[in-house]
Amino acid sequence: MKYILDGKAMKDADRYTIEETGMPSLVLMERAALKTLEVMEQEELDLSNVLIVCGSGNNGGDGFAVARLLLQRGKTVTVVLAGNPDHCTEETKTQRKIFENCGGITMREIPKGDYTAIVDALFGIGLSREVSGHYAQILKKLNSMSGKKVAVDIPSGVSAASGEILGTAFRADMTVTFAYQKAGMVLYPGASFAGKVFVADIGIYLNEQVCGQRYVTYEKEDIERFRPKRKPDSNKGTYGKILMITGSSGMSGASYLSAKAAYRTGAGLVQIFTSEANRIILQSTLPEAIVSVYTDETDAALLLKEKLEWADIICLGCGIGTSETARKITDTVFGYLSEQPKNCVVDADGLNLIASMEEEKKERYLRGAGKCLIFTPHVKELSRLLSKTVEETKKNRISLAQQYSENYNIVLAAKDARTVVTGKGLFPYLNMSGNAAMAKAGSGDVLAGIITGLLALGMDRYEAASLGVCIHGFAGDAARETYGEHGVMAEDIIEMAASLSGEVNWKGTKQR
Repeated sequence: MKYILDGKAMKDADRYTIEETGMPSLVLMERAALKTLEVMEQEELDLSNVLIVCGSGNNGGDGFAVARLLLQRGKTVTVVLAGNPDHCTEETKTQRKIFENCGGITMREIPKGDYTAIVDALFGIGLSREVSGHYAQILKKLNSMSGKKVAVDIPSGVSAASGEILGTAFRADMTVTFAYQKAGMVLYPGASFAGKVFVADIGIYLNEQVCGQRYVTYEKEDIERFRPKRKPDSNKGTYGKILMITGSSGMSGASYLSAKAAYRTGAGLVQIFTSEANRIILQSTLPEAIVSVYTDETDAALLLKEKLEWADIICLGCGIGTSETARKITDTVFGYLSEQPKNCVVDADGLNLIASMEEEKKERYLRGAGKCLIFTPHVKELSRLLSKTVEETKKNRISLAQQYSENYNIVLAAKDARTVVTGKGLFPYLNMSGNAAMAKAGSGDVLAGIITGLLALGMDRYEAASLGVCIHGFAGDAARETYGEHGVMAEDIIEMAASLSGEVNWKGTKQR
């Protein structure tokens, strides 16, 4: 497990390290420069003729320090101070002086010529305004030049908080960032400008009372560390009775994928409550599941109450549609949960049906059942829940998700290229696994099933949602390795997720 910080939180960690521990900022700057050069050498960049563009802030000071280290190694270094010399920080003034005392020359304009490497030390993590005028022209020029491009801490022009491109930005081949990865180089579109990211430890301490945004993210090895183990003395009832309320007529695939994913994740017993039209195909493709069916809305509502009493965990919405029957089913489930809370994952059509309810009823249900709910909306579904435009929702997705979780005590997995999981009073989980090959029908059903399966193993809502998103993403990464960028199917993700324990290989066969 590791943290990802926005610019404000990182600045607070810097301040704490300097002011509270007594670590001189120049020492941190020297360490940053040494790590930057170490990574460039490790990646075997041609450093025979390097251009470094510095700003007047401390990011520029890092650039001057890198330039001096290159100079001392006998490399040709061209340094351009693009910022106002009078506005340089004291540390940057000191680094410039040392660089020039060692024989370096500081220029004010970028000389014509070809460079083997270009280092961006123009702006740091504190940039919040749009880049324009002189600076915008510099970044555009740097992007048009040949040579490997290296960003120091974060590509200039990328918001460290949101990944937004502030007018224009440096497009790096690699970024050397310090202490912690910054949210702006994880979230899109900023992630597309960061290239290969290296996180370098330079001795910065993270204050537990840090201001700004802090995210939690999991690494692959965390999966087995956090996933509950099976007990030797156990039976199917030990691992939860799941009710999957999924699949309208013709949508048996959603039922199959979500139920199979729950089983492969570790659930002990799964019952699918679905349309009569799906009975035969589900019984033949997933014989492990109990299949209960309804034929009309009256039948569905009456049968459902009994099933809800039976279940330990509920999953609602995958492929149920938005018919009157589906509306009645959703109303029954939320009415029940408001009185008898049980953990429930709500996905897809279940979310759309909640969003379309009358405000008074919706508010009553969310207030009553919020403490047991996990919502898994993509951006469009989230926009409906929030009654906002897709554009507004996408731009402010994380803050809106946090507000929603705080308001209703719902754990919310806001799906996107970087899925974020929010919970009341908790650090958001920001997912780093997954890829575009997973953009296929049924992938969301699989995620809902994985999260439901983890709930059945006894995990709490936030843990199940966060780890479920992590497993789903790493399984998608493994599926891409096996089937290629375009060939991944939703069912492949299920099989890869089951093998993440290491007990089976990616093909699903036992390892020796």
